[in-house]
Amino acid sequence: MENKQVDVIIIGAGPGGLAAAYQLANTKSVLVIENDLWGGTCPNRGCDPKKMLYSVVHTKQQAADLASVGLQSDSKIDWESMMAFKTSYTEKVPSGTLDGLKSTKILTEHGQAKFIDQDTIMVNETNYQAKKIIIATGLHPVTPEIPGSEYIHTSTDFLSMPHLPEKIAFLGGGFVGIELANIAAESGAEVHLIQHNHQILKAYPEELTEQLVDSMTKHGVNFHFDTEISSIQEKADGNYELTGNNDFNLEVDEVFTSMGRQPELDSLNLEIPGVTFDKRGIQVNAFMETANSNVYAIGDVANKSIPKLTPVASFEGAYVADRILSQSDEPIDYPAIPQVVYSSLQLARTGVTPQEAHDNPDMYVVKTAKAGSWYTFNRIQDSNAVIVTVLDKKNNTIVGATVLSKIADEIINYLTFEINQRADKQAVDKQILAYPTPASDLTYYL
Repeated sequence: MENKQVDVIIIGAGPGGLAAAYQLANTKSVLVIENDLWGGTCPNRGCDPKKMLYSVVHTKQQAADLASVGLQSDSKIDWESMMAFKTSYTEKVPSGTLDGLKSTKILTEHGQAKFIDQDTIMVNETNYQAKKIIIATGLHPVTPEIPGSEYIHTSTDFLSMPHLPEKIAFLGGGFVGIELANIAAESGAEVHLIQHNHQILKAYPEELTEQLVDSMTKHGVNFHFDTEISSIQEKADGNYELTGNNDFNLEVDEVFTSMGRQPELDSLNLEIPGVTFDKRGIQVNAFMETANSNVYAIGDVANKSIPKLTPVASFEGAYVADRILSQSDEPIDYPAIPQVVYSSLQLARTGVTPQEAHDNPDMYVVKTAKAGSWYTFNRIQDSNAVIVTVLDKKNNTIVGATVLSKIADEIINYLTFEINQRADKQAVDKQILAYPTPASDLTYYL
């Protein structure tokens, strides 16, 4: 057994771990351990490849929406070509990530890491000792514990399908299910989304999620609400029969779980360094420290109410690096964080939610604009556009927003910037922005 010593060990080579590693590497000896693909979930089998497929699907949907105003088009998605486009990007990620680490003189190990004492990690028959250890291992998809669960595939499988099945079921109406259902339906599959209660995307206002359901239904997604799947059975023809409550029965070619994600931490032996965790992740304080102050947890694996997003993981990785380098004595302070669901319409939010505002009427006022007839949205035939803003009553600054639109991702970024700059209407009115653009509408949201 070989023994080595470094300044910092980082377990996980996703965006959070990489952000910390590169920042530390100038002055510290750093080891990065990865048990799966270098680069992590997002660029390999998550947001990046998914967004590449969505770009094709979104263009097809936009072409259809503009058909009534002069665009003559009969767009059809070639699944194999679209997947080849995605693969042209993802196939380079692991080697590119590893080459980048090595070029910066960061040590790397590919294998399963586990604690063997308070400050020592064993991987590939080598013991590495470090004063500081960062856990950035991310999450894995949740699969329901029902008979036939072995037939359920994950988003990873979906994003690597060489051919599109004729009939697909998604179990769960969260981000992943909504986004992949839209891609599959627009690509030509018969799609069924099965939700255990009456609402998808519980973090968003129900009136907006209902509009999204209407839009997705028009684009070919079949919703089954208040439905719990109790078993999955493989049929003689290779298809799968789903059964559930209220005599639910459905036969499909493929079944995918979209019921959220959870950490898989048992293999790390976290009880040895005294790190506490549960099914929601590792417990951390305001400094991203675990119960052992020399061990940090960042990104999706940390048990925090902050959104589990790639830029959040990178933000936390940079913060922890600053802590280790003694450049920060302050607790982590997050800006407003935008979240976007990419579907037949985009649904986005940032800052204070409308529900929080309604619960605190002395502090906030909520403005709702049905903006489909506005010039910006009319010109792209976005008749369902809705902009909900939350304003601080004291100073009339925007503190939160929720947007339903084809271009919600663009609008929410503008509004997030305004929130983080604490801009009031007077400050926005002083800006001269390119016209006519979505940015030039900012003054109307205050």
